[in-house]
Amino acid sequence: LTPAGRKLLPGVQRGLAELRQAVQAISQDRQEGVLNVTMMPSILQKWLMPRLHEFYNLHPEIDLRINVDNDLVDFDQTDMHAAVRLGRGRWPGVKAVKLMDDWILPVCSRRMLEEIGTVQSPRDLKKHDLLFTPSAVWDPWFREFGEASRDSRRALLNDSISILMAAEQGEGIALSRWSLVSRDIGAGRLVPAANAIIRSGWSHYFVAPPHYFDLPKVATFRDWLMEHC
Repeated sequence: LTPAGRKLLPGVQRGLAELRQAVQAISQDRQEGVLNVTMMPSILQKWLMPRLHEFYNLHPEIDLRINVDNDLVDFDQTDMHAAVRLGRGRWPGVKAVKLMDDWILPVCSRRMLEEIGTVQSPRDLKKHDLLFTPSAVWDPWFREFGEASRDSRRALLNDSISILMAAEQGEGIALSRWSLVSRDIGAGRLVPAANAIIRSGWSHYFVAPPHYFDLPKVATFRDWLMEHC
C-alpha cells in the first residue's frame, strides 16, 4: 500500500465491517424477528388460538404479534406486514391468497335444542330468536331461506364471540360460520339447530402488500396457515 492507502485502510475496514453488520441485520430481519399480522378477533379466538402454540414451537425465531381489528389495514400507514381477512379477495394494492372457504349454519345450546327440538325447516327459524351480527356475510343464508327471518333477531349484539356466548347460554339460535363453531360443536358446547348449511359468499384470505408478501418470515406464516386451513 502507498502511505495514503495505509492511512485509509482502518477507516475502510471499519466501514466494510459496519456495512456487513447492516446487511446481516437486514437478512436476519427478513428471516426472523417481529412479524405483525392483523385479523378479526373472532377468527383469532375461535380458530387460530387453539393452534397457535404449534407455530411458536415450530418457529421460535419469529416473534409473531397479532393485532385484532375488523377494519381494512393501511399498510402504508402502519407497521403491519400482513392481514387475514374475510371477503371476496379483491382489495386494491395488495396480494391475496385464499386460505379457506366458509359455511353458514344455525347453532344453539344442547339444552335449548332439547327444549324446542330440531328445527325441521330452516324457515321455522323465524319462530325463534335468531342471533347474528349485522353483516353482508349472511346474505347467502337469507337469499336461500327468506328475508323474513332477518326480523327474528332479538339481541342487538355486534360481536361474533358475544353472539356465540349468548347462544351457549340458551339465549337463542345463533347464525354463525363453521370456522368459528366447529370446535364448539366438537366439544358439545353448541349443536346445529337445523339440518341446514349454506356456503358463504366470502372466504378467508391472507393479504399482504407486494413488497412483504414473499418476505421469508411472512411466507413461513402464510404457508403454515394454508396447511392448517
